[in-house]
Amino acid sequence: MSQAMMSVSSLNTKIKSLLEATFMHTLVEGEVASLTYHSSGHLYFSIKDKTSSIKCVMWRSSVARMKFRIEKGMHIVVEGSVSVYTPRGEYQFQTVKIEPYGKGALALAYEQLKEKLKEKGYFSPENKKVLPKHISKLALVTAKDSAALHDMLKIIEQRWPLLEVVIVDTLVQGDQAAGMIARALKYADTLNADIVVVGRGGGSAEDLWSFNEEVVADAIFTMNTPIVSAVGHEVDVLISDFVADLRAPTPSAAIEMILPDAKEILYTLSNLEDSMRHVLQQNLERFSQALKHTEDLLQRSSPLMKLEDTQTVFKRLEEDFLRVIRYKLERDSLLPSDLEKKYKEMLKHLFEKKEQELLFLEQKMSFNNPKNLCRSGWAKTSLEGKTTDLASLEENQKFILEDEFTKIEALVMRKF
Repeated sequence: MSQAMMSVSSLNTKIKSLLEATFMHTLVEGEVASLTYHSSGHLYFSIKDKTSSIKCVMWRSSVARMKFRIEKGMHIVVEGSVSVYTPRGEYQFQTVKIEPYGKGALALAYEQLKEKLKEKGYFSPENKKVLPKHISKLALVTAKDSAALHDMLKIIEQRWPLLEVVIVDTLVQGDQAAGMIARALKYADTLNADIVVVGRGGGSAEDLWSFNEEVVADAIFTMNTPIVSAVGHEVDVLISDFVADLRAPTPSAAIEMILPDAKEILYTLSNLEDSMRHVLQQNLERFSQALKHTEDLLQRSSPLMKLEDTQTVFKRLEEDFLRVIRYKLERDSLLPSDLEKKYKEMLKHLFEKKEQELLFLEQKMSFNNPKNLCRSGWAKTSLEGKTTDLASLEENQKFILEDEFTKIEALVMRKF
């Protein structure tokens, strides 16, 4: 044999050198035929087309950077190089990056996580917390030097400057941002704020991706404080928007949605004050009229008024009587002297009787006058609810003494 012989090891080594030098930074597309996510963190799989297949491996460091999980039957594009395992003469495709075929990796990762969280109930309305109407303390989870924070603070100053604001600083983009946002949210949940707003301004899908991470979704879902997601612009819809209790199209809009406008409240209060003044004025006028009516009734029904009316009647009767007497005297002036004398005596007696009756009535009216009923030092005596006199009381017998202002229960200790 003129041709030089080679050992198996030499052949495998030459093949390794040839393949690895030839197939570097290669893109291969195919369907996932088998798949194993190893406990070590490495990913072992194979891809195939209609006639052939190739084994692939992705080491743990590259797997950690993937935004989505590949599944059996998925059409993918792998990037990497061919490597040969010399001891067994086997080759495989050492993968450093995987993309869905015809679709971006971020878009696929978004859909996968969205479906996963939906099945777990993260988006269910019954798990949403109700935002309070009156807010005294607000926590803002965002970058402390960001334009979004500046815009939110500006709106707060315009709408409700009395609000207490706590700023929880965090990264909002980059590989470390998702973990920092999750920790910031957990800290904000301990501040006893009425509402937490988490967000940032606009950017590319990659810039906003931290808010599409599962760790952030978990932190939002487990919060006890109502939370508003305000990420990017109105067209940007993130996983955090679905999980949060309220989604705002922009950070500025979030503040406008949760805070009242002080100017509107002052205008409303002014209108309410005018309405209250009008109602109070109407009520005051109505009560004044009712009081005047009651006062008139009281005056017409008072004992003094009745006494005055009675005196007026007596006065009129007295005048009528005197007029009748004068008439009779004039008419009888021509009567005989004896008869006239007798008649005068009768009239005198009649006058005296009427005067006595009038005096009795005046005394009775004076006695019943409320002003004279309760003289100082005098009290009404009653026994078992009935008025009685002191002479009828017996020793050791209880009775009631009362005047206009005081009522006491007394006991007869000794009777003189």
